[in-house]
Amino acid sequence: MRVLVTGGAGFIGSTLVDRLVRDRHEVTVLDDLSSGRNRNPEARLDVMDVRDPAVGPLVETLRPEVVCHLAAQISVRKSVADPVLDARLNVEGTVNVIEAARRAGARKVVYASSVAVYGRPPIIPVPAGAATDPRSPYAASKLSGEIYLSAYAGLYGLEYTTLVLSNVYGPRQSPEGEAGVVSIFTDALLSGRRTVVYGDGSQTRDYVFVDDVVDGFARACGPEGNGRRFNLGTGVQTTDRRLHTLVAAAAGVPDEPDFEPARLGDLPAMAVDPAPAFEGLGWRPAFDLAAGLKATVAWAMGA
Repeated sequence: MRVLVTGGAGFIGSTLVDRLVRDRHEVTVLDDLSSGRNRNPEARLDVMDVRDPAVGPLVETLRPEVVCHLAAQISVRKSVADPVLDARLNVEGTVNVIEAARRAGARKVVYASSVAVYGRPPIIPVPAGAATDPRSPYAASKLSGEIYLSAYAGLYGLEYTTLVLSNVYGPRQSPEGEAGVVSIFTDALLSGRRTVVYGDGSQTRDYVFVDDVVDGFARACGPEGNGRRFNLGTGVQTTDRRLHTLVAAAAGVPDEPDFEPARLGDLPAMAVDPAPAFEGLGWRPAFDLAAGLKATVAWAMGA
């Protein structure tokens, strides 16, 4: 199968490319390399912004059966500071990719969405069918991609599956910028720098290992899950304080974070219900948090 992966040089995208290559698919990466780097020599690389008008002719030449769309502006804070740029990348760029997929005769688009589309949900773990409540430009732009895919399915019969990603962590995640807390804790603890837990440490998140997320994408490339949204998470809430303890244990260093006041706007809790993905994709997370953190720390140490 020919698969195009946008954002395929990034943290999740490059791991997905490795999986698809191992599964003997013909893979092309489309990435502007602004935050990632080419890692798999067996995949073709085209360096391009997803907004570029040349995306259409390129995809028509490649004629992929499936497009996995992961390229995005992923910072909530950047989206608030510059909502126009966020929309250009996440709305204009996504529509450009979807239209290119349609014109090239692709069967399906697998789209990476975010738990941010749920806002402050009244029920946790969040059901896959929960109402959306975007509370940032980033969340609004990610939700717009879901809406465009639904419109294209109705107009043209283009298949799609939306995967709502919980807090993804694992090897290759950068600790720079608005990175995941796992990579931030890991990098600081291994470097002997101070770590910070905000508030009283009771805030919770649902951490899902990158290899499990990639397995969800690989499964969604098939005929399963057409027209559906699936949560990829564990449904398990882990507090910030507990996470620090687990990362410190995996790194073999003291568990002694500093505490600072809670940050304005941080959600007190988040987790998603992955049960529909069990039925619809045959997907289940294989890594518990301790095993995933061990693999993450080992990678960070160069093991």
